Formats: sequence, C-alpha cells, structure tokens
Amino acid sequence: MDISSLYQLFLKCSAVTTDSRTCPRGAMFFALRGKTFDGNAFARKALDAGCACAVIDNRRYFAENDGRYILVENSLLTMQALANYHRRKLRTPLIAITGTNGKTTTKELVAAVLSRAYNVHYTQGNLNNYIGVPLTLLDLKPEHELAVVEMGASCRGDIEELAEIADPDYGIITNIGRAHLGGFGSMETLVKTKGELFDYLKQKEGYTVFVYENDINLRSLSMGMNKVTYGEGSETDVSGQLVSCSPYMTFKWKSKKIFGEEYTVKTKLVGDYNLPNALAAIAVGLYFKVSPEEINAALARYAPTNSRSQLKRAGSNTLIIDAYNANPTSMMAALKSFRQMDSFPKMVILGDMRELGAVSLKEHLRVVEYLKESGFAKVWLVGQEFAATKPPFRTFANVGEVISELKANTPQGYTILIKGSNGIRLSEAADFLSEE
Repeated sequence: MDISSLYQLFLKCSAVTTDSRTCPRGAMFFALRGKTFDGNAFARKALDAGCACAVIDNRRYFAENDGRYILVENSLLTMQALANYHRRKLRTPLIAITGTNGKTTTKELVAAVLSRAYNVHYTQGNLNNYIGVPLTLLDLKPEHELAVVEMGASCRGDIEELAEIADPDYGIITNIGRAHLGGFGSMETLVKTKGELFDYLKQKEGYTVFVYENDINLRSLSMGMNKVTYGEGSETDVSGQLVSCSPYMTFKWKSKKIFGEEYTVKTKLVGDYNLPNALAAIAVGLYFKVSPEEINAALARYAPTNSRSQLKRAGSNTLIIDAYNANPTSMMAALKSFRQMDSFPKMVILGDMRELGAVSLKEHLRVVEYLKESGFAKVWLVGQEFAATKPPFRTFANVGEVISELKANTPQGYTILIKGSNGIRLSEAADFLSEE
C-alpha cells in the first residue's frame, strides 16, 4: 500500500496507537518492534480491542483473508512517513523546540501563551522521540491553528531525523549543556546535534528562530539567521530580569516592540533557571501577536505537574520535585538556585545522573564538591554513581532504601530538593513524603 492510500485509510480512523492496551475504537494500530518485544505479536489483540486496522511488518502475523492487516516493510518508518505526509497536507505553522534542559517546560509555557489566542496542538508529556514526534503529528487536526512539537536527542542525527519528519517553520533551542555524553561522546558533537534544528530551518523560506542570546553556542549557531532574541541583556528583542525566587520565580520583562513598558510576572515556577524558558514563551507570544496582558496571565497561571520544578507542601515539609531528569548542567542549576532560596533548614535528595559515559565519575565528583561548600543541613545521595565518589554524605543504593529511611526518620520542617535521573525513581520518595 502506498503512502497516499494509507493516508486515505488513516483519515477514516479515529486515532493512532502503538499500544494494544490502549485501543480507541476505530483506531489504526502500528506494530512496532523493540529490543525485547515485537508489537506484531499484539496486532490481533489490538484488532479484537476495537482497532479498525493494524499496520505490521512481520509476515508471520499477517492474515491473508483479513483485510484489516496492512503488511509493510517497516512499521516505524511507515508511521513516520505517514506523520510527515499528514503534517504537509495540513501545513499548520509548526514550532519545534529542542535543547539540553528546559525544553518540556518551554514547550508547556509556549503552548500556554499561544493558547490564549489560538487553537494550539502540542506535544503531550514527553513524547519527543522518533515514536513520540510522529504520534504527536498524527494527532494534528485541521482545526488546529498552531503546533508546538518537542524534540529530544540522545545521539548525533536524532534532531535531523525528527526535523525531517516534522518539517518545522520555527525553532527554539533552549540551551546546550552537558547531557547524554555517553551517546554524544563530546560537547562538540552535542552542539552540532542540537544545531541540526537550525540547519534544517536554514533551508526553508519564511522561517524564524527564537534565540537565547546569553548562550554563546546559540549565538554562534544562529549567526546570520532570521531570529528573535531573548535573554537577560538589554540588547535583546525581549529582555528579562529576575526579581525574586523564594520559592516561586517573579521576574520583570520588556520588549523593544513595546516602548516604555515593563511588566512584572509572578509565576508558579521554582528556580531562577526557568527565566529563559519564560522569556522564550514571551518572545514567541509577541511574534504571534498575543497581547502582553494575555502572555502575563498565561505565565502566571501555569503550574507544573510533571515533576519538573514542582513545589508541593507535604506536612511540615516543602518539596521541590525535579525528579524527571538530571544532567550536570541542570543539576548544578537546581543546586545553585536552591542554595540561594530564602528557606531553612534545607535538605537535598539527589539521584545519579545517567548516560554520561566516561565522564560520569568526574561530573558526579563536581556535584559532590559543590555540596561540600553549600551548607545544606542534610544531603542524601542515591545510586552507584554518587557512591563511587565516596562522598562525606549519606548514601543509598536505591529509592527503596531512601523510603525505608524516610519511614523510620521522617524529616520535619525542611525544604527538600529532590532531583535525579528518571531511572532512579526519586519521584517515589516524593510521593511517599506527600502521603505522610
């Protein structure tokens, strides 16, 4: 079946799914393969659950006399091609967002701002990879006026591939920091990978990129491009200044487009590292002619609920939960912001930073050295990477040991920063404290 014929079938389906456990009636099921599973084996289950058809790439599971099966050479590549075909048919203006840190929060803030004036479709959760981006695009509807798509990368070429699929018109690289170094190998490769988004846009007519001018790498990557700049400097198109961050961030901003006006926004975001994310949303909002009043209202109302800079009261304690991901750049930013926060006593529960390859020990040692000088009342470190540094702090092998200690000796009256890579599962410790 060629892509145009498959597209006509797709238009008759209610949705697209890759999970046989989640099958809306009338959906199109794509059987994807992984290292430890073959989605083709679940095609029959998906059809029995109500899917209208199943796209498979393993002839063993193909039923000749059942027209609901669509046999292709590669289900994943077919889904990606269908997503690209659908996106090009609709031609919805699309903003792509990538970066080492802050891309999910920036995506949420940009979508919140644009939604004050437009019908916006945007990436749900963290569906930002070679499967998530196509699924996001396939959920795009004719009534959507703008799309905001998050793109993640763990090795060279990832962003180029996702850009080819999504065909963005606008782009944001939030920042370029030290993450996934085990996959990238070096900072130079990481910079080139994130820059693949700008490389793609340079080939298009009418593109615009939104650039954080305080990042030297982004200034270099965007040289000569059509851009709107934002940052903490007075020379940028949108400039901002931190007012306070105890615990929520309050900041001021102004724009060259709005002479003589300065606005103050009180957010529900924790951490001064969120200032560039908010400024990016302002820059995008102004570009698409959202009023300053609507922009400010959207930023003030947005509250994170995804374990990213999330503040939660838990009995006598205050939790700052940033346990979805961690890398050297985001870890140091969180610790520095927490150190400056006017709240005492302070406790940190930190989990390993994963996927750092050969520099893992060095990067964990750097965090430990910073902790030594920070003066936090309590420091708990979780995972074998931190343990390998032989720190002068309490260490735990896993989150289960942390929860056992919390049961025996629950902290009282602390402000607690909880941060680590998602695989360490520190969100479970946050959940336990929230229930106490």
